[in-house]
Amino acid sequence: MDPELEAFLALFPKTDLTDLETSRRNFAELAVAVPAPDLTDMQVENRTVPADPDVPVRIYRPHLAQGAIVWMHGGGWVMGDLDTEHPWAARLAGLSGAVVISVGYRLAPENPFPAALDDTYAVLNWTAEHAAELGIDAARIAVGGHSAGGGLAAGVALRARDEQGPPIRFQLLNQPGLDDRQGTWSARNFTGTPWMNRDKVTEAWRHYLGSAPATPYAAPARATDLTGLPPAYVSTAEFCPNRDEDIEYALRLLQAGVPVELHQWAGTFHGSQAILSAEVSQRQLAELGATVRRALAG
Repeated sequence: MDPELEAFLALFPKTDLTDLETSRRNFAELAVAVPAPDLTDMQVENRTVPADPDVPVRIYRPHLAQGAIVWMHGGGWVMGDLDTEHPWAARLAGLSGAVVISVGYRLAPENPFPAALDDTYAVLNWTAEHAAELGIDAARIAVGGHSAGGGLAAGVALRARDEQGPPIRFQLLNQPGLDDRQGTWSARNFTGTPWMNRDKVTEAWRHYLGSAPATPYAAPARATDLTGLPPAYVSTAEFCPNRDEDIEYALRLLQAGVPVELHQWAGTFHGSQAILSAEVSQRQLAELGATVRRALAG
């Protein structure tokens, strides 16, 4: 493991997702501990997207932004909100120069699948319909997210393709959760990795799916046809249970004729880019911003 990351391992709380109240509190406390983002030259606005029910969003608008990314936070579908994602959504907007529309989707297990996906898809449709009002080009809308949010982004890309929804320019999948079956080597063997491990992933999927069977929109790795999807950037962490399912998904996208950029970050673990002082985290965040900037360029 990267020594700069290893030095911080003791600060990550040892929680599992069987105690959701504690897990959510710890997740919120971690977000507050992150250095505040620079909001200079950026407008930040809370809005509500009309849906059933309405969906809260936070819009980060850098100066002269023309493209937008609908962005979903991580947290295993059971943790996180607009506030916990604030340090990351703001940084992504600043680094990419794009409008970031951070989605406050409903959480499981109170609201299992397809609630979060429905919320995300409603925001994608709203963004496309209100592109002129938002000051963006409707042809330059991406979707993306981290962890569970990356899985939601991949699911929304599949749904938009199948339902002839708004055209998506790009999908940014950062350590996404894609496969409930957990059959890959990394999913089976990473039982003691920091922050995210096999047991925690199992609990996350159990909460998210509830009693419903997994569909490709819930677990995109189950999709048999990946043709016609938007170009993708897929990022993985070396010590992450999701690693191998993400790499396999990237390869399948490539084999389906979808342009893909794949970056496997050596020495990192799931969510380790939150350790901003580490040089590898700074490179990861800079690359996410540059990737969005390039994808949404004219």
